[in-house]
Amino acid sequence: MDRKPLRLAILEGERVLTAAGIPSARAEAEMLAAHLLGVERTKLMMFPLVDQSVVDSLERLVQQRASRIPLQHLTGTAAFGRVTLAVGPGVFVPRPETEQLLEWALHRLRGLRKPVVVDLCAGSGGLALALARERQDAEVFAVENDPTALTWARDNAERRRLAGDTPVHVLEGDVTDPELLAERAEGVDLLVCNPPYVPEGTPVPPEVGDHDPPAAVFAGRDGLEVLRHVVAQATRLLSPGGGIAVEHDDTHGGSVPALLAARSTLTDVRAHNDLAGRPRFATARRESAGESTNG
Repeated sequence: MDRKPLRLAILEGERVLTAAGIPSARAEAEMLAAHLLGVERTKLMMFPLVDQSVVDSLERLVQQRASRIPLQHLTGTAAFGRVTLAVGPGVFVPRPETEQLLEWALHRLRGLRKPVVVDLCAGSGGLALALARERQDAEVFAVENDPTALTWARDNAERRRLAGDTPVHVLEGDVTDPELLAERAEGVDLLVCNPPYVPEGTPVPPEVGDHDPPAAVFAGRDGLEVLRHVVAQATRLLSPGGGIAVEHDDTHGGSVPALLAARSTLTDVRAHNDLAGRPRFATARRESAGESTNG
């Protein structure tokens, strides 16, 4: 059978993706090739020649990606922290920038034994499952209100359980519910959340606007509609000394820390930038017994 150089097929894929305006076109062409071959991207050099069928399949995937179908929908997976999540239509695809919030959360848990962790607006379960992967002693709750996203989260949680991670509790729930996780009130050591936060009417890339669920992206005219409820939940759920980390839009660098600071029980409010220097998430902690309030 006639075999073709994989390098040339990848170069052609890079050309097509570049013309379509895809950032990191070479990397994405390589990731698509690795997906087809069932290997990690770093192993592509082991396949200098491939069958024509592989070249044809790569060309089809590249054309789909050029039409702005998300890369993760084509491969069916998204890497987040040290877990690989199944993703696809109907669920928000985790973004690499959220891994900075994950790193903060893991640092926050250091020194705590058997912490209780809650991931609100959990989507596919990325934050909850990545935290459970790193902290096998934690009791982790992933809360989501969308039925389709819940299906993805439960599937991912089961995959991680079968892989040996501590099981995560995936729950249907809404951040607007004043009785959400009532049995855990003032007993949560860490609350994390990557909620919908884009102000309505904001231009977004086709991968987001055409493929991410709108309810997982947009949150009212100012983008703070869901975040206000998340902050309210933190005041109910966090134990004394417990921490909260919430991702937000890059236009919220002042408003989200202000929402946290406005709560008398929350202190040590801090803003965090992403690697590009844009405001990306905010953190705070619940005051411990004996501390003065914010007023």
